[in-house]
Amino acid sequence: MADVAEDGHTWLLSGPTSSYALHLTPADELLHLHWGPRIGLADAQALAESPPPGHRPFESPLDGREEYPVEGGPRFTRPALSVRTDERRGTEWAFESYDSAGDELRLRFRDDGVEITLHYRMRGDVVERWVTVANGTHARVELLRADAATWTLPDREGWRLSQLHGRWAAESRLTTAPLTYGEKVIGSRRGHTGHQHLPWVALDTDATEESGEVYGCALGWSGTWRIAVAQLPDARVQITGGAGHDDSGLLLLRPGEAYTTPVFAGLWSDGGFGGASRAWHAYQRAYVIPDADRDRPVLFNCWEATKFDISEEQQTALAHRAAEIGVELFVVDDGWFGARTSDRAGLGDWTPNPDRFPHGLRPLADRVHGLGMRFGIWVEPEMVNPDSDLYRAHPDWVQYRPGRRRTEQRNQLVLNLARDDVREYLWERLDALLSSAPIDYVKWDFNRCFTDAGWPGEPYPQRLWVDHVRALYALLDRLRAAHPKVAFESCSGGGGRIDLGVLSRTDQVWTSDNTDPLDRLAIQHGFSQIHPARIMAAWVTDSPNTQLNGRVSTLRFRFVSAMAGVLGVGGDLTRWSARELAEAGRWVALYKEIRPVVQRGALYRLRPPRGGLSAVQYVLGDETVVLAWLQAQRHGEPAPAVRLRGLDPTASYECRETGAVHRGAVLLHHGLRTGLTGDLDAAIIRLHRI
Repeated sequence: MADVAEDGHTWLLSGPTSSYALHLTPADELLHLHWGPRIGLADAQALAESPPPGHRPFESPLDGREEYPVEGGPRFTRPALSVRTDERRGTEWAFESYDSAGDELRLRFRDDGVEITLHYRMRGDVVERWVTVANGTHARVELLRADAATWTLPDREGWRLSQLHGRWAAESRLTTAPLTYGEKVIGSRRGHTGHQHLPWVALDTDATEESGEVYGCALGWSGTWRIAVAQLPDARVQITGGAGHDDSGLLLLRPGEAYTTPVFAGLWSDGGFGGASRAWHAYQRAYVIPDADRDRPVLFNCWEATKFDISEEQQTALAHRAAEIGVELFVVDDGWFGARTSDRAGLGDWTPNPDRFPHGLRPLADRVHGLGMRFGIWVEPEMVNPDSDLYRAHPDWVQYRPGRRRTEQRNQLVLNLARDDVREYLWERLDALLSSAPIDYVKWDFNRCFTDAGWPGEPYPQRLWVDHVRALYALLDRLRAAHPKVAFESCSGGGGRIDLGVLSRTDQVWTSDNTDPLDRLAIQHGFSQIHPARIMAAWVTDSPNTQLNGRVSTLRFRFVSAMAGVLGVGGDLTRWSARELAEAGRWVALYKEIRPVVQRGALYRLRPPRGGLSAVQYVLGDETVVLAWLQAQRHGEPAPAVRLRGLDPTASYECRETGAVHRGAVLLHHGLRTGLTGDLDAAIIRLHRI
């Protein structure tokens, strides 16, 4: 609950270590006061009483100080809200009221029949912000832009911007650069979150991995989005973000209709990038990820082993091998349905292929359960092949523009999920599928971007971009409610749909289609800046890596790389030797022992994957797990000791592998030798506080 000043115009939200404050002036100007270390209400009031900056020709006294800039009036910064009615454009709002019930603060404003509510909620040290815009009396209100929040940073010199960029099979690459004057804009114009950027930014001036102030913002939206980081002429910095990639229009609101933005979450930490990451991870495990206290099982996925060439007998043989090495969840990937013998046909026809599964999926699912494993399948419900029964029956159900070619990618088109009939069809088919067999897990894929995002006959076709995502969320929510024991994985050609919005409805994500164990270290390093190991699926596949680069690596290196998240196996187990299967079984058994620490522990990035030695550490209670990888070793240069973190310097720790006892202070200051040598070597070290 927010603290409120006696005048009712200064509000303060506080978490364990941080506070957020804002103030309303007599002129109904909502100003940002503070975001940073924890302060009291008297401190916030003192900030509210501070004199405003002096007059600056050609500048606005509001720019860089306003909590949620709107379009109109003496403002020159990027507006977070742009509204158009039949009579006028822009906003001249007046404050109406506020209420602070439970853990949410709501500030209400009105502008000639348009109602605007700013929402705030403190969860731990994460501030959640979002906005509701409602049409009270107008015949129509067009939302050209409605961002979730604008974040204002304190006066500092030398801001640096960190972001995660990439592409297919090379997602989540961390980059940091000095912030310069003007705007830095990242986002997606693709209809989904995208491989190119994760919707997260972090800003600092002098932070290291474990010290210094870091401000981070993350958007919970799985469609097109935009985050703009602006350094204004007076050096103040503001971050504005929300759904939509431009200002061409989000929605048309009829009388009584409202739009609620996604959540744009913000976090301040004085624990460096590592402290910020651990706070983000704790927030997601506590408030975002479903059943986050339940550890995810070790899975086997058949895709790299079989591609489209699958059958019930073949899958049964793989299931026996998977069970032998300790796998807990067996997943049949693409190729089980319709005429799906390649990527050219079958999408949309969600019934088992009668030649491959003559009696449906139940016999295979029963066999998998009989082997002591859960059973999962792959689907891509938002897509359709032109060569499918669904498309032949309903060619108008896809996104398209009349008179223009229907662009295909991966031989498929995008269904217009914003249509009620499409959404209801998918509900009926998927509900029937999940009821037809004992299915425990669904890998939900999305393998192409929007290109022809048209909606013939719809008077405001721009709404497709927003309503597709809202329909996806509604469909996932409905399926989870009807089948509460089924877990869902978000996939989009790997890491193309990973954000706080989809994470609130899925149990884990497919991090990247790149399963090369060395490439994955950099991907996983970037991913960990914002998201926890508990959702980060990673597979052990065959060597050489035939999916991408042909790299040869040991089973040890492949397993230790994948054990940094949710362990999976994706190799062709029918081709593995008895010796390889036995070794794999030992690694799976070891992962099950360390799984609670990896999936629920605090993560410390000890050494980044920049060549040479890299390492991560997880701490949960008295248990510590260190995963270390040596990319290559030069002659005469042994791998350096790894300095651990998060330990009690006054305690002793016993190594479960060797029985050696180490002092916490020594491990923290002098480090631990990993014993790694040569190229592509890896190790797991377990320590127990005694």
